Amino acid sequence: MNSPFLGEFLGTAVLIFLGNGVVANALLGRSKAYGSGWIVITAGWAFAVLAGVFTAIACGSRDANLNPAVTIGFSVVSGASSKILPYVFAQVLGAMLGALLVWLHFLPHWKETPDSGAKLACFATSPAIRNLPLNFVSEALATFVLVFVVGAIFSKNTVGSGLAQGLGPYLVASLVWGIGLSLGGTTGYAINPARDFGPRIMHGLLPIAGKGTSDWSYALVPIVGPIAGALLAGEAMRLFRF
Repeated sequence: MNSPFLGEFLGTAVLIFLGNGVVANALLGRSKAYGSGWIVITAGWAFAVLAGVFTAIACGSRDANLNPAVTIGFSVVSGASSKILPYVFAQVLGAMLGALLVWLHFLPHWKETPDSGAKLACFATSPAIRNLPLNFVSEALATFVLVFVVGAIFSKNTVGSGLAQGLGPYLVASLVWGIGLSLGGTTGYAINPARDFGPRIMHGLLPIAGKGTSDWSYALVPIVGPIAGALLAGEAMRLFRF
C-alpha cells in the first residue's frame, strides 16, 4: 500500500498537524501553552518537520519533500519534472488534512479566542509589516536558504564524507529551526506553498467562531515567493554540482 504519493500526503499532514498545532497551542485562548512565544513555535515546527519526514519515508516517499518548493528546487537539479504534479497535489491535500486535525484538536478553544488574526495564524502566515514586494523577497530568501542547505546536507561531498549519513532528517529539522529563529519574524516563514495554501483553504471552509477573513489578498506571496527562491536554489545547486 505504501507509495510516494501516500508518503508525501501523510508526511505533510503530520507536518501541518504538529506545526500549526504548536502555533495554536501558543495563541489560542485557555490553552495551557498560551503565550509561550516564538522560541516554542520555532522549536515545534522543527520537530514537526522531523516527524513529517520520518512519516513520509515510512509510508513510501524516500524523497520526503513535504514541500512543493523542495520538489521544484530538486527538479531543477535533476532535470526531471515528473514528480512535481503528483507530489504537489499530495502535499496540498496533506496540508489540508493537517489543518483539519488542528481545528478538531483545538475545537473548544476557537470561541475562547477573540482575535481573528490569531486564529488565522493557526492556519496560514501573514507579514509583520505588510509590504508585498518585500514580503515576497523575505519568503524567497528564506526558501533559498532552505532548499540550498538541504541540497548541501545531501550533496555528494557531504554524504561522501559520512557527515550526513543517518542524520539527514535531524539536520533538516535543525535547519528549519534556524530559519525560523533567524529569518522567520518578517513573514512567519511559510517557505512552503502547501503549508500556507492548504490550511488557508481550510480556514475559509471550516466553521471557526469569529474567524474573520482568510486574507487571500496576501496568499500569493507565500506561494510565489518560495517557488522563486527554490528555483534560484536549484540553479545554485547545479552551479556548485551538488
